[in-house]
Amino acid sequence: MRSLNRNFFRAVDLCMKNFLKDIDPSWTLFLDRDGVINRRLVDDYIKHWGEFEFLPGVLDSIGLFSKLFGRIIIVTNQQGVGKGWMTEDQLKEIHGKMIDTIEQAGGKVDAIYYCTDLKDIPDNCRKPAVAMFEKAKKDFPEIASEKSIMVGDSRSDMEFGKNAGMITVFIGGENNSANVCFEDLKSFASAIS
Repeated sequence: MRSLNRNFFRAVDLCMKNFLKDIDPSWTLFLDRDGVINRRLVDDYIKHWGEFEFLPGVLDSIGLFSKLFGRIIIVTNQQGVGKGWMTEDQLKEIHGKMIDTIEQAGGKVDAIYYCTDLKDIPDNCRKPAVAMFEKAKKDFPEIASEKSIMVGDSRSDMEFGKNAGMITVFIGGENNSANVCFEDLKSFASAIS
């Protein structure tokens, strides 16, 4: 039975990867930040630009995505602000420099939505809640969930994508809740190009 399940999921995975070849400018790509775009700090937060390190292949990948997707949107939980470890202005400065670097490398980011709420606050805007997706949809009404992909490296990213009706791509190995899994953003970019 286990072999049958594994073969079934491989077939589904192959089908989904083939489906990803049909992406055109009517599609929207949602990207998590920490662990997908930049190196994640263990038990810490990126508090200033000096701590921000793009992961290998990310700038080229975003450049490729910019030619394929109509919109590229970053959605990120940033409770470091809520904890008082950094200010919202510091977060905005990091994001501004990140976007400048992406644009200098030939990529684009249409918007960044972030949630600074602490995770134990009821009804917070953090992923997996869909508040950031709803803000993006309000700002870009052409976004269709069935033509949107969420790329992330955590369970909450995958739940966020599913809650919003998107295809989910897990970065960093295997994840049973994701539609498709890749080792890194560069591998995902290669699969859809």
